[in-house]
Amino acid sequence: MRSFCKQTLTIFLFAFFLHADIYAATLPKLFFFFGPEKSLELKSYQSLITRPCVSGVQVVYTWRELEPKKGIYDFSRIENDLRYLDSVHKKLFVQLQDRSFQPELFYVPDYIRKEKKYHGGVAMQYDFPGEGKPITEGWVARVWDPAVRERFQLLIKNLAKKFDGKIYGINLPETAVDFDTKKPPLNFTADRYFNAELENIAAVRNAFHHSYVVQYVNFFPGEWNDDHHYMSRLFSYASSHQIGLGGPDVVPYRKSQMKNSYPFFHRYRGKINLVGMAIQEPDYTYKKPGTSTPYQLSDFYLFTHEYLGANILFWNVQEPFLSKQLMPAIRSGQYFACE
Repeated sequence: MRSFCKQTLTIFLFAFFLHADIYAATLPKLFFFFGPEKSLELKSYQSLITRPCVSGVQVVYTWRELEPKKGIYDFSRIENDLRYLDSVHKKLFVQLQDRSFQPELFYVPDYIRKEKKYHGGVAMQYDFPGEGKPITEGWVARVWDPAVRERFQLLIKNLAKKFDGKIYGINLPETAVDFDTKKPPLNFTADRYFNAELENIAAVRNAFHHSYVVQYVNFFPGEWNDDHHYMSRLFSYASSHQIGLGGPDVVPYRKSQMKNSYPFFHRYRGKINLVGMAIQEPDYTYKKPGTSTPYQLSDFYLFTHEYLGANILFWNVQEPFLSKQLMPAIRSGQYFACE
């Protein structure tokens, strides 16, 4: 009897530790998210970045800063950030940004807006920056315009020549855009926009062979509940072409997104080679349905990890959330993959 109990206990302990190892192996990686501010010095966040349960950082770099003049590229900020992160043994994820969410900011080069062949280069878009916040305006590159798209893809090729395999990954920004429906941009159609987005992420995949490639996806203009099959086509394409997917602004089970990207992330769990979700400033403005209580770290974490199947969480460093909720989670060693 004692031998049987000892054997049973041994099997139980083996199963317990095996399960614990599997669970630990599936914990998402944590990257800190930083915006496109050129004055940003990653070294000033060294005490955060160098923690063992932080895998690296995601930094937004704009098309405008990377190509200040036509055909003249300036990758110095990426080089400097990569050099620093290599020195502290952390990874860099590049977000290549072609769109802004403030009316005074243009993230495309001046020549794109000035030369006639690009038809103004950008279109005004509208953004909903958080619960209880007024709608804002910004500018998106005319990616549905072949001439604009050609220049954007040339930038992608040059980035790959310099950084493929050196950066951990690269992602394109969200698919969502909102225009004035009474005055849509020149030559814009929902189909053209979808095809342009698909072509751009394919260009990134074809250029980067060693770094992860991710497309942020949340909504497509003109679509609701996959009625144009944009969402289903993108997820199918990404799954079959080793393209990762992700998205900005996590709001657990939000009704509008449950009719767009969220169910597809759940449906494709384990079929997408990388899922990276960003928890950003607007997310903290949302309240749990029927309450006055903001979403907590546990809400964001469980939804992204358990429902969406995220492998990476790109988390911003906004206070007081950073000190009060994110840092205790990092110190616990229970939420994120620790290297």
